[in-house]
This record gives sequence, C-alpha cells and structure tokens, in this order.
Amino acid sequence: MGSKSKKIKKLKRQLKDLRAQLGAGDGPKVSPLAPMSGFPEIPAIPGVRFATVQAGVRYAGRRDVMLAELAPGTAMAGVFTRSATRAAPVLDCQDKLGGDSSRGAAIIVNSGNANAFTGSNGRQAVAAITGQVASSLDVPETRVFSSSTGVIGEPLPHDRITARLADLKAGLSVDGIADAARAIMTTDTFPKGAYAELSVNGKPVRIGGIAKGSGMIAPDMATMLVYIFTDAKVNQAALQSMLVRLTDRTFNCITVDSDTSTSDTVLLAATGQSGVDAGNDPGFEQALLGVMTDLAQQVARDGEGATKFVEINVTGARNDSDAHRAAMAVANSPLVKTAVAGEDPNWGRVVMAIGKSGAEADRDALSIWFGDIAVAERGWVSPQYREDDGAAYMKNQDLKIRVDLGIADGAATVWTCDLTHGYISINADYRS
Repeated sequence: MGSKSKKIKKLKRQLKDLRAQLGAGDGPKVSPLAPMSGFPEIPAIPGVRFATVQAGVRYAGRRDVMLAELAPGTAMAGVFTRSATRAAPVLDCQDKLGGDSSRGAAIIVNSGNANAFTGSNGRQAVAAITGQVASSLDVPETRVFSSSTGVIGEPLPHDRITARLADLKAGLSVDGIADAARAIMTTDTFPKGAYAELSVNGKPVRIGGIAKGSGMIAPDMATMLVYIFTDAKVNQAALQSMLVRLTDRTFNCITVDSDTSTSDTVLLAATGQSGVDAGNDPGFEQALLGVMTDLAQQVARDGEGATKFVEINVTGARNDSDAHRAAMAVANSPLVKTAVAGEDPNWGRVVMAIGKSGAEADRDALSIWFGDIAVAERGWVSPQYREDDGAAYMKNQDLKIRVDLGIADGAATVWTCDLTHGYISINADYRS
C-alpha cells in the first residue's frame, strides 16, 4: 500500500508540473528549459524528515515555509554569499557551522521575504525562529539553521512562521522533499531536485538535494538556496572542505544576471545513518559533484525569462583562474546574452567580452566555436564558416560556445542563459 501511495504522489507531482508547463496552473509558465521529466524521484534519506506549511509570509495560497529535521550525529557544512550586505540568517548560519554534532539539528526556510537589510529586526527574527524551532524539536539552538529568500528591506513577519511550528512538527515525513523544494521557490518556475546513489565498500549511500534560484544569480554565489542531504558518515572538517571545493566547480560557475545576492546559502548535511564512512571515498565526492552540477544547471535553466541554456567553455588560458574569468565575462555580457536570445551568431560580441575580461588574451591566437562550428580561428573568421550555419545553430535551446585563448592549458566551464524581455518584466514588477 505504501508503494502504491508513493507512486500516486509522484504522478500527482508530475501532473502538477506538466499543467504548469502548459500554462494551466495559476503560477508562471514553467521555463521551456526545465527538465521534461519534472521533479525527480528522490527516495527517503535516512536521518532526514521534511514538513511544509502555508504561513502567509508574503504569498497567499501556497506553501512558503519548509522544515528539515536532522538526526543526532549529523555533520553540517555550509558555503555562503560573500556579499558585504549579507542577510541576518546567513550571518547566523556562518556562526553555527562546526558545532557539536552529537545532538540533532534542523533547517528552517521561508520564501517571500529575504530578512535582509533589516537591522536589529532581522537578528531578532532569526533568534525568535531558531529558538522556537529548537524548543519544538528538542535540539540546541546552535544547531538550528535558517534561511530566508524574497524581497529585501522588509521586516520578516516571523510570528507567522513560529505560529505554524506545531503544524510543521506534526507534518514531518521522510517523503516530504518534493514539497520542501516547492516551498522555497520565489520567482522560480519549477522545483529543483537531484539524486544520486552509490556503493561505498559494498554498502549503499544516498545523496539528495533541492535548490531554488532564478534571478540575482552570480558567483559567490547567487540568490540561491541549496540543501543537500546524505546518509553517508563524513566528519565536519572533511565535509566542509569537500563542499567548498565542489562549490567552486558548480554553484560558482553559473550566472543569470551578474548580481550577487545577500542571501545565498548552500548547506550540506551528512546524517551518518548509513554507517558508511565516505569522507575519503573518491566515488562519493564524484557523486556529490554530480548532484551539485545538476542543481546548479537547473538554476541557470530557470533564469528569469530564459529561453536558451548556454554552456561556455574556455581553454588555452594562462591558468584556470584566467579561464574562469574569461568565461564569466562572456556569460555575463548583456550583448552576448541578447544576441543569444535573438538567435544571432554575433561572434564579435564574444571577442569583445574576452577582451574586457581582464584575462590574458592574444587577439591573433583566439579561436571560437558555436557547438562544432568553427567560427573564428587565430584572430580571424574561419574560412569554412558560413553565417547561415551559425544562425541555424543558434535556434537550438541548448547552446555551447567554446573559446580557445591559445596561450597555455588553463580551462573552465560555466553555465548561463539568455537575456530576454521576460527578465525585465519579472524584475520591473517584482514588488508589485
């Protein structure tokens, strides 16, 4: 009966996602770049339970708060925005990393209000929420991590959240991760999830994650909230090192609009419930990288108003840092992004972006490809290039732009989307 119930729930979720994609729902039409299969099937992660409620923080008629309860022994790692105007929840989370993991822990997240640039009110709201979650779940307040996302500069009505804590506690379920992914959305058009399962020393280990993000997306990190859970056993120091290392290859390699948020948070929880020590297992790190890459790319695919997903690969740079700098310059260029939106193979704009990036470049060593089409070779248009071929390629939804700087062996890959009128419409009316 339990298996049948899960299948029914999955079918209902897929139907909901499909209705939204076809424009039948009340919310925004799902991005044309969204995964066609909808939200993935993520099995229960031992040691984690989820609950969601409608608290009315800002939105009416939708779930806007999620709670994750974590088992005693859970190690917590986190990476956060480097913005100088970090939100109160971010500062609080940073202070709590590395604490005693012998007791349980919790993560509570609200959408609709970022609790950023709210002065002492922000700190008081965080203290009120985390304190009452701690009492409700009988965990130390120092082990309660909170996040908020939404409008900046408005006091968080935290009493609306704390008033629903009893309902959240009563609703905790091992099967609630899909609803949790929906509750943390703001301008997102689809819930984002990813899952991997692997064998470590002959025993199964699970990794599942959810994310939100659509606009104000840029490295260090983005208006992005990400929560990843695994039943592997990994000590906190190793978990933190791994998360930092992999974030630089994933969430710090996406951009929608070059704007860094006040609220970016990536939390990684290792419950240890599998009993499998995976801290030094390369297969575990590779699987975690896969989950993080999937989530990062979904955020870029849900860029506000996006119609194209673009992978930018830079090779031949002086070093990897220069390659990343050049790739991000291309990814962030409004001229490149609008050309992509208009399906115009304007490779001159790529040249412009490389030139302004600050990365070492030699005009006469530069080569450019759109997909497999050689557009420019060593500082000049390729003799084989035909504009019609470039224009035909640009009609694809998924695009690849490759640049070889011809200097050394530095390389980097980043992901972005196009810039359309839809982005302007969403952000012009965001607070209306």
